[in-house]
Amino acid sequence: MGYSRFDPAMQRRVAWNAGKNVGTKRPLTQKQIWAIRFHLDREGRLRDKALFDLAIDSKLRGCDLVKIKIGDIVAGSDIRNRATVIQQKTNRPVQFELTADVRATLLAWLERRGGSTGDYLFPSRIDHAGHMSTRQYARLVDEWVTAIGLRKSEYGTHSL
Repeated sequence: MGYSRFDPAMQRRVAWNAGKNVGTKRPLTQKQIWAIRFHLDREGRLRDKALFDLAIDSKLRGCDLVKIKIGDIVAGSDIRNRATVIQQKTNRPVQFELTADVRATLLAWLERRGGSTGDYLFPSRIDHAGHMSTRQYARLVDEWVTAIGLRKSEYGTHSL
């Protein structure tokens, strides 16, 4: 059941990807990563810096990153050196190390955020029991990339 090229309704229809970059997007360079960190520090956006730092350290997909719970990265009153998350796509555990700078940022975020071990690390603005949406995460990445003078069409959540 395809569309016929002879169908008059389809003749003026523009392809969904006309004029858009499709395929893989560029990874961020070390210089760009530090520029985004500096920007987030200067703006005082602690949640965004914690999210960005965790994305860089964990290399998780956006859908897995936003679903991390406080209990996944906290042991007692400290942030773990290593965390393990079950990936949604592969259903396999992924272990990653959290550097000292990232642990400090996450600790500062958790002190401001509060919550228990069963809560999501990055809660939704609408449903505080739920997690941030992957769409909101993608919007934030676009905002961060634009803030340091890059074109958002060339970078995405996989760039982290």
